[in-house]
Amino acid sequence: MTTVFDPVRLGGLELPNRLVMAPMTRNRADDDGVPTPIMATYYAQRASAGLIVAEASTPNAVGQTYPNITALHNDAHVAGWRRVTEAVGAAGGRMFVQLQHGGRIGHPDNSGGLHPLAPSPVPLPDTIFTPRGHQPAVVPAEMSADDIRTTVADFAAAARRAVDAGFAGVEVHGGNGYLLHQFLASGTNHRTDGYGGSPAGRIRFVVEVVRAVAEAVGPERVGLRIAPGVTANGMHEDDAETVYPALVGALSGSGLAYLHVVFADPDQPLFQHIRKLWEGTLIANPMLPWPGPLPADGGLREGERLLAAGADLVSLGRAFLANPDLVERLRLGAPLNPLRDKGLMYVGGEEGYTDYPALTETS
Repeated sequence: MTTVFDPVRLGGLELPNRLVMAPMTRNRADDDGVPTPIMATYYAQRASAGLIVAEASTPNAVGQTYPNITALHNDAHVAGWRRVTEAVGAAGGRMFVQLQHGGRIGHPDNSGGLHPLAPSPVPLPDTIFTPRGHQPAVVPAEMSADDIRTTVADFAAAARRAVDAGFAGVEVHGGNGYLLHQFLASGTNHRTDGYGGSPAGRIRFVVEVVRAVAEAVGPERVGLRIAPGVTANGMHEDDAETVYPALVGALSGSGLAYLHVVFADPDQPLFQHIRKLWEGTLIANPMLPWPGPLPADGGLREGERLLAAGADLVSLGRAFLANPDLVERLRLGAPLNPLRDKGLMYVGGEEGYTDYPALTETS
């Protein structure tokens, strides 16, 4: 049987194992979204992953979500990320970067005064963190046809910048309540034009973004992340069983590097349907307890179940945060470092970021 430690080919890459470090926002960029030197250290520590998908980077200023989130829409961003990719490459690793537009998950205080854009004027049902602390979410402006065209072009431009920065490819974020997910979901997309209404309308923006990005850098450099039924960030979907097969069917066979399914359950009929529809490589992220402690194996058992159900690679998140040498620990059956206070994930600095020990430092 295939295991997470077996090599696999992904697009133009030969991966030494099937463990993917999932993209996880860590808020260590500077105030302008430029990756900082500590980020190069952090990612290079985790270069033994089969693939690292670096944290979400915004393709334009209006798509900024929170403070100190990375971006990819100017030359300084490219230079900052290049320092990261060079460090990871020197350590033997391989990297994609995730492209994420916040949509309604944004605030003028986080984007230089720009007002958030979304498919419909449906606000985030929560506060949002800003440099001045938590503030009520604003009602986003409904995107015009020009806004949609510009945003599609911005994703493509960000993908080109990512390749210039040394990434092997990009992952388009279509889940977890951000802009593309907002177009897919009935709760946030109330449009009556060609980008709303039926599932065919609601998948249109996502398809256009993915195709534009693939045309910009080549489909073998592009992945898409989806989160069917995930309710994070106030999301609600009435017809995930229809929307996601329509989306996957529209993009299957297009030569993309992979499809990344978040919180995947191998026993769920929708996951099984997606696996049958998707002709290419499928990365699956196991459904693990959240909030709450990680399983002692970091999710390995659930990952193996997903491989047995047809996934090609397994992405893990929190286990990689606390264990820079996660692949080796899992291979040896060694104990994992416990994840520290959740608050350390997002506060900046080395603590809870680059100071988790490897096995060689604890023996």
